[in-house]
Amino acid sequence: MARKKTTVEEVPIVEEIVVEKEAVEAVPIVEGVIKPEVLVEVVERVIKREVEQRLAAWRPKTQLGKNVFEKKITNINEILEKGIKIKEPEIVDFLLPDMENELSLIGGRPGKGGGNQKTPIRISAKMHRSGRRMTSSAFAIVGNNNGIVGVGKGRGREGRLAVEKAIQKAKLNLIKVEKGCGSWECGCGGDHSIPFKIIGKAGSVTIRLLPAPRGVGLAVDNETKKILRLAGIKDIWGKTMGNTGTRYNLVKAVYNALKNLHKYKLGE
Repeated sequence: MARKKTTVEEVPIVEEIVVEKEAVEAVPIVEGVIKPEVLVEVVERVIKREVEQRLAAWRPKTQLGKNVFEKKITNINEILEKGIKIKEPEIVDFLLPDMENELSLIGGRPGKGGGNQKTPIRISAKMHRSGRRMTSSAFAIVGNNNGIVGVGKGRGREGRLAVEKAIQKAKLNLIKVEKGCGSWECGCGGDHSIPFKIIGKAGSVTIRLLPAPRGVGLAVDNETKKILRLAGIKDIWGKTMGNTGTRYNLVKAVYNALKNLHKYKLGE
């Protein structure tokens, strides 16, 4: 009986992926294969547990980390407003323990009915004398659903390592998002949208975000919704131009647009 050939995109089970025993037992395995979306859920649970363990054994190396550890700084806004560079992800874990994360679908594999199915982990191969060397990459978005968001990209030999690196880098790139109600149709003075129209660019992608009245929701694509939701924005309109199929550039363009909100000073 011929053995079924396993493709790279199916993420075969390898011994190098060390995860918790309870987490692995809860994963449905079909013909010896863990699907990427299921693997991501397991990886996120394991990473969360590792973050708690790492935070318990944290010994800060930077002056900012020491101030946070000694509770001289108790609010992340003090750091972001002063423009201090965060160099330790444990600082964010310490100040924002309820931080959430999402993975952007930057990878792809052949679909069952043809076409391309998007996956959160992209696997690339490079030829060497010893054969093919596989590298996994992931793009993570983190936020507290209340005006703080960050993005980061990670690479590793395994999908788990790539996701962990991406989340850590995203925590080092946090920005504070200026929220408001700049829609002439609403004028409620709340913070459910953005205060004015803004443009962001990354690669060939350009996105224009416009304030929307309460109740419209996020009138954008699914990848843009991830970063806007984690930033705490509930109503917005968006228009994109360029090769938006490149999800990495699309999310980076949205991140750049949210960052550009601080270029203009709002009146009292």
